[in-house]
Amino acid sequence: METDRLPRFISHLTKDTLALILAGGRGSRLGPLTTWRAKPSVPFGGKFRIIDFPLSNCINSGIRKIGVVTQYKSHSLSRHIQQGWSFLRGEFGEYVELLPAQQRIETSWYQGTADAVYQNLDIVKSDFPTYVLILAGDHIYKMDYGHMLGFHAERQADITVGCIEMPLDLASSFGVMGVDDDGQIKNFTEKPQTPSAMPDNTDKALASMGIYIFNTDFLVEQLNKDADTPGSKHDFGHDIIPSVIDRCRVFAYPFRDIRQNRQAYWRDVGTIDAFWKANMELINVTPELNLYEMEWPIWTYQIQAPPAKFVFDEDERRGMAVDSMVSGGCIISGAVVRRSLLFSNVRVNSHSCVEDSVVLPDVTIGEHCSIRKTVIDTDCYIPPNTVIGEDPEEDARRYYMSPKGVLLVVPEMLGQESRRAR
Repeated sequence: METDRLPRFISHLTKDTLALILAGGRGSRLGPLTTWRAKPSVPFGGKFRIIDFPLSNCINSGIRKIGVVTQYKSHSLSRHIQQGWSFLRGEFGEYVELLPAQQRIETSWYQGTADAVYQNLDIVKSDFPTYVLILAGDHIYKMDYGHMLGFHAERQADITVGCIEMPLDLASSFGVMGVDDDGQIKNFTEKPQTPSAMPDNTDKALASMGIYIFNTDFLVEQLNKDADTPGSKHDFGHDIIPSVIDRCRVFAYPFRDIRQNRQAYWRDVGTIDAFWKANMELINVTPELNLYEMEWPIWTYQIQAPPAKFVFDEDERRGMAVDSMVSGGCIISGAVVRRSLLFSNVRVNSHSCVEDSVVLPDVTIGEHCSIRKTVIDTDCYIPPNTVIGEDPEEDARRYYMSPKGVLLVVPEMLGQESRRAR
């Protein structure tokens, strides 16, 4: 939900809420892009990382007690949070804390979303807020959690689940629910093979966003029960929610753009195709996700880079970018960039052309290269005269190709090593 001209819902509800962002996922559907980093650490939108979106939503909503639960290859994620999210004041009870898997309770790593919170119950109990807001750390959206907290409190709910309308052909990757006229959840199935359609819209299902609000005492009770349940997957969608909907007050909160009276912007960028598409949407004249409005900013850590530079204005080589976003530190040196998004410190050298591509930080593209419909990972050096995106058979042999033909290039595919954790 874009929030310009809408009042923020900051109150005792948001101030007495602890947010736990589950950011330990492997993100295997992103292929080689997550070989060396957790999915929430993947760069997005020219200067951000995916984790910045739920973190910024918390800060903008007035929620300033935040734990980030990490596990899989979390070094770059931890470093990013330490560098960019350490500005909160502990004297005021504000914090963004990293909660890595430490085997405090069990002898195993996190076994599921519920287990990840269960293994951090000592931290939850030490603060014991009225509400616990549980968030996925790998989605792109803007949302005022205060409105959802108000919805939860008004209905005296035990659990509230954030939900969106999802096309049926995509809904099998999410939790799917059915609700009554009051919005109370009557059935919930995690990742069903055949999702049930909404009664008033047979083309869509009501899908979980992976956002949950729990009353803290209720959460502690249910997690303790789940930990003692043989055969449980220790997952909120698989186990916790289905086990309580018949006897507790569990509601669905519809995430909508109030001003436009339509589905609010929300993207799961869990595949290369979805990641490429969501980034490319940002270069539209009027993108659905507005990164330029200042009422709901997305915060991040960013390097101190000089402005982007475009050099040479000759007929045979002209440095230019059209219908593109180009970040600080980039140099377009006698090259052409069209319909593309360049992250920080990208250099595109003379006589090269980059089209319909997403280029992550610290990439150098040599002279006389042609790059089309490609995601290039951090630290890649593209040798001169390289052609990517014109010969599908050759591209598939050398690079990662998505089902919809988006190419992914990482340093290892070029016989190179990344200089650092990505």
